Amino acid sequence: MTARRGPIRVLVVDDHTLFRRGVIALLALDPRFTVVAEAGDAGEANRHAAATHPDVILLDNHLPGVHGVDAVAGLREVAPAARIVMLTVSEDERDLAAALRAGACGYLLKTVDSEDLAEAIQRTVAGESIVSPEMTGKLVAAFQSLPGGPAAASATPDPDPIHSLSPREREILARIAQGASNKEIARALDIAETTVKIHVQHILRKLNLNSRVQAAVYAAGRAPTARH
Repeated sequence: MTARRGPIRVLVVDDHTLFRRGVIALLALDPRFTVVAEAGDAGEANRHAAATHPDVILLDNHLPGVHGVDAVAGLREVAPAARIVMLTVSEDERDLAAALRAGACGYLLKTVDSEDLAEAIQRTVAGESIVSPEMTGKLVAAFQSLPGGPAAASATPDPDPIHSLSPREREILARIAQGASNKEIARALDIAETTVKIHVQHILRKLNLNSRVQAAVYAAGRAPTARH
C-alpha cells in the first residue's frame, strides 16, 4: 500500500457550534489532520463536501430538519471517496443499524476521548469500520436488521466456520468483539501489530465476513464459543 502523503482532510458536521468548534480545535492541534470545512446542517455539509473532497466526514446524527443518517446518502454521492463517521450522543441500536445500512463507516459516541477519536479517524481512512466499544454489545441487534445479516445467512445451513479458526485467531476475534484496536490487541498479546492485521485478514476470510464490525457481531453473538 502506498504511504499516505499529507494530513487527513476532515469535514466536521454538527449543529452545535460549541461542540463543532471544540472538535475542530482538537484536530488542529494534531498535524495528522486538517479540517477543510465545517457545517451546521445537511445542505451546508453537501456543498462543502462537494467543494473540498474530504477524506473523512464526522457527522452528527441530529441536524436541523433531518437525521444525520438520512444525510449519508447525499454526502456519499457528492464525495464518494469520503469515509463517513457518525459522531453522536445516541446509544440506540436502531440509530447504529440505520447508520451502517446507509453506508457509514463508523459510529462513535461523543464521549470518545481525543486520542481515541484521532486513532478512529486514522483507522477509518485505512479501511476499517469503527464502532465505539460501548456500542459493541448492541452490534448484534443492529447487524441482524441489516440486509445479509445473520438472519439471512442462517437460511443456508453451512458448517460452523468458527472451527476453522486457530486458537490465536479465536483469541483475537474475542478481543475485536470487545472493541479493541489492532494496536491494543498487539499490546495485550505481546505480538507485532502487523501480525494482528494478518490474523484479522485470515479471520475475515475464514468466516466469510467483510469487516471488523461484522466480525465483532459474529463473536458477540456466540461469545462462549469465540472465547473458549
